[in-house]
Amino acid sequence: MPPAPGQNALPAAPSHPALRFASIGSPYFGIMLAVMAVVLILSNIGASKGVAIGPIITDGGFFLFPLAYILGDVISEVYGFKVARKAILTTFALSVFASLCYWAIIALPGFDDEFGTSKQAALEGALGPVPQIVLASLLAFLAGQTINSWILVRMKARTGEKSLWARIMGSSVAGEFVDTLIFCSIAAPVIGITDAATFVNYVLVGFVYKTLVEFILVPVTSLVIGWVKKREPSYGAPAAAVTNAA
Repeated sequence: MPPAPGQNALPAAPSHPALRFASIGSPYFGIMLAVMAVVLILSNIGASKGVAIGPIITDGGFFLFPLAYILGDVISEVYGFKVARKAILTTFALSVFASLCYWAIIALPGFDDEFGTSKQAALEGALGPVPQIVLASLLAFLAGQTINSWILVRMKARTGEKSLWARIMGSSVAGEFVDTLIFCSIAAPVIGITDAATFVNYVLVGFVYKTLVEFILVPVTSLVIGWVKKREPSYGAPAAAVTNAA
């Protein structure tokens, strides 16, 4: 019933932009998932080595791990939270499998000559700490990536296709902080960090470095996202939006 003369009409309910996502039928998702898994597995190995660059304390996987988050941003933005969660869990499972393989390789009986024993010691030194590092990395990755993906998709629900840079940066800050804190808390003793000052240095350097890398690469991440969106024939289909958003 129309309002009486002189009365104001009720304000319209606020509308949010329709979410647009792609289905995972094309090869692009599989390629990104494979790269994300390889990056995480390699960074787990590299993280078993403590690295000191002047006053900066970090680990050997520092240059790899931000790439996993950038790929997570691309997957979340293009395919939605449900698909991103599948990618996170799949990467989690593959890293566990890799850790079990390291354990089996070390446990297998080797040659007992000088070369064999030195090789065994090298393997134990390089891959032996990896299960603890994997535990730290996987718990951190699971929590950080889930928060990162959830925030990015929630922000997209409010802004639609606009403000991509804000979604990437906002979700990265929250995700990287949770990830770095969990990882460093578990991994620090494994790589030889035992005092509080060095631990704080380790956490701050890791968080600031990873976040800065993501911020610096926002233009590249945005270009990749735009490139994938244009080549995903299902991007923006209503069925994909409904299936992948939650």
